[in-house]
Amino acid sequence: MACNCGRAVRSTIVYRLALPNGVTRQYLTRREADDANRRAGGRGSITAVRQ
Repeated sequence: MACNCGRAVRSTIVYRLALPNGVTRQYLTRREADDANRRAGGRGSITAVRQ
């Protein structure tokens, strides 16, 4: 039986912006990702990723 020995694994959600030219960036808030996407022309896709 596995024991986690009291260690709580914390996961964080980041928002990954993938632009059509292959560049990906991660942001801590959805709003930051939306703003960056807007500045880049609005053609990127944003995905929530658990880290």
